[in-house]
Amino acid sequence: METYFLLAAGAMAGGFVNGLAGFGTSMFALGFWLQIMPPVQAVSVVVVMAVLSGLQGAWIVRRSVLDHPRRLARFLLPALLGIPLGVAALSVLDPHYLKIGIAGIMIIYGGFFSLRASLPKFDRPTPVIDGVVGFLGGLLGGAASLSGALPTMWCSMRTWPKWETRAVLQPFNITVLALTAIIFAFRGNYTPQVLTMIAIAFPTTMISAQIGIALFKRLTDNQFRRLLITLMFASGVVLMIKEMI
Repeated sequence: METYFLLAAGAMAGGFVNGLAGFGTSMFALGFWLQIMPPVQAVSVVVVMAVLSGLQGAWIVRRSVLDHPRRLARFLLPALLGIPLGVAALSVLDPHYLKIGIAGIMIIYGGFFSLRASLPKFDRPTPVIDGVVGFLGGLLGGAASLSGALPTMWCSMRTWPKWETRAVLQPFNITVLALTAIIFAFRGNYTPQVLTMIAIAFPTTMISAQIGIALFKRLTDNQFRRLLITLMFASGVVLMIKEMI
């Protein structure tokens, strides 16, 4: 019963946050799932849940994606180049210290702007910075499974409406995580036991994501930007604790 409870709790937390913000499944689900599964199994399950629940969020912003396809491409195409380089960098970099460093940046960024009354604003087009952020996101995704950290921080500083912001973050994360899931599949991670866990977690994840999406629709643009910043801080704290223990 404890196993099923923690599996459902992780599915609920991860699905809700993904529906609400468009990212964060792993940060909020793994805390529960690592208590009942080995790390490889837990990560394999969370990647699939993030993609499946993320598809619901991507569907609601499909018009914004189609209205600004070049904006998404500026982030996503460089990320696809960065992923294999990040994987290759694992032979040189220590993912543990890399995650601690990124967690520190997330905490400082999220904590600083969470306490400020005014949010950061970048109004002018920045295609070069967008591409660099996307590339670094792919690099960190391949090296430390942290593809969404830098794009989320950068997008929360833009004054785009919430639909346009999510139209970048959600497809970006889905694509990177889907590629990760494919790699896991070729490695044989999806054993019958893991597939059973996925089947059990699936309904709760999808229902919770719908609840998060409903709440997302009620947020103003500024409330959504502040939510992203707050979740950056919370995710950084969770990541730091996980890496320091």
